[in-house]
Amino acid sequence: MKAHRRNKLIAIIGGLLLLSGAVGLILYALSSNINHFYPPTEVSQGKAPLDKTIRVGGLVAYNSVKRAEDGLEVEFTVTDNKSSLVISFEGILPDLFKEGQGVIAEGKLVSKTHFKATKVLAKHDEKYMPPEIEQSLEKYGHPGKSKSTEY
Repeated sequence: MKAHRRNKLIAIIGGLLLLSGAVGLILYALSSNINHFYPPTEVSQGKAPLDKTIRVGGLVAYNSVKRAEDGLEVEFTVTDNKSSLVISFEGILPDLFKEGQGVIAEGKLVSKTHFKATKVLAKHDEKYMPPEIEQSLEKYGHPGKSKSTEY
């Protein structure tokens, strides 16, 4: 093989190695920042990791919201109509947060039955439900609702 062809081949292989290394580092960095979504049933089955930032969601159970008398601490139960999960949150809840509505909470799982939220997201209008919650409710036995019907 001639010297200039060998140099080109070495340069191409070196470039490909650098490119694959950069792509690998980017994918590794992105995978550590992804927050996975788990419905309460999967949490109770042990599929959600403890002490890692995740998202959980479902419907806020009726008569489950308990507010602290002093401070901004709130505790409520989220259900997918098969299992329930107690969520504690310290802060101001969204204006649209109420019982019977879909919510997604981001934070860390303390145990299979208790979740410490750092952020709570509520649905933004009367007809919208986050896709993750809608899919988990359909999966775990909630009567299916089409996107055209009202909630």
